[in-house]
Amino acid sequence: MIKVEVFMTIWVLHQQGASVREIARRLSVSRNTVRRYLRGGEEMPRYVRRSGRPSKLDGVRAYLERRIDQALPHRLPATVLFREARALGYTGGERILRQLVSARYAKAPPAPVVRYETDPGEQMQVDWAVIRRGSAPLSAFVAVLGYSRSTYVEIVDNERIDSLLGCQSRALAYFGGVPRKVLYDNMKTVVIQRGAYGEGVHRFHAGLWDQAKTYGFEPKLCAPYRAQTKGKVERFIRYFRECFWIPLVTRLQAASEALTIELANAELRRWLVETADQRRIREIAARPVDRLTQERQALQPLPNTTAPATGPGTAIWPRERLQRSPQVYQQLFEVHA
Repeated sequence: MIKVEVFMTIWVLHQQGASVREIARRLSVSRNTVRRYLRGGEEMPRYVRRSGRPSKLDGVRAYLERRIDQALPHRLPATVLFREARALGYTGGERILRQLVSARYAKAPPAPVVRYETDPGEQMQVDWAVIRRGSAPLSAFVAVLGYSRSTYVEIVDNERIDSLLGCQSRALAYFGGVPRKVLYDNMKTVVIQRGAYGEGVHRFHAGLWDQAKTYGFEPKLCAPYRAQTKGKVERFIRYFRECFWIPLVTRLQAASEALTIELANAELRRWLVETADQRRIREIAARPVDRLTQERQALQPLPNTTAPATGPGTAIWPRERLQRSPQVYQQLFEVHA
């Protein structure tokens, strides 16, 4: 029996007027074979799917697929499923089981995205972003107002509690008011013990509590392993890395200039006002600089205190002062090219 491709070629050449002899010569088959297929003496050959070889997963495949579907939208680690399969008598390796798990999750419908919007003055999200490791580490303190998406960023060389409190004070001064709640990740400088005093009642760092009482905000924690709870600050950190930090570092490297905290913060202050707050955010169909005008009216007033006088963020001024003093603003942000 000839292959299906040869059979189809015989018919095509015959329809084009080629003789039996010509078809046989071009396809390297006998003339009798060509005549037999043209007369219908042989049916067109068909592809036959080979029966798959038995797999060690066959005995636990249905169980694994059912377990994966039961846990959706959560993902069960392959290591957990591997242990359960071994308990059921599975004798294969973990690698082939991982392939089954990955393929099954690829077919699963994605979990619906529920966006949580807050009222003006309701919430500020805070997080650290590690931007350089090693002997001279750098981190970025990032604070985002939930309603307007207006953002304050400051680069420091550590993530200790005094740096957090200093950056936070300067962030509130920059926004011109205090939100009712501040949402944190489960960082060790914020929470000492989750649920220490009952469900949802945590033991916060004493310094943070003091600042919260002074400024009048309530510290809140996002759920463990649920980064999307503070999705606004998470998305901004990605935007900050791609649109500010990487361009700055590569530009300085090309110019053979050293990166310092002072230089980075000076560039950052200009970028926040001129670029970050001017961008139009698709989810809210507005610019942060426009929404901040509404949100500032709902913020609580700043207490009768001043931000710490140490640290790289001391030169960051409130937004109104930047807008009202363009000459001083230009002098402050003067950075050598």
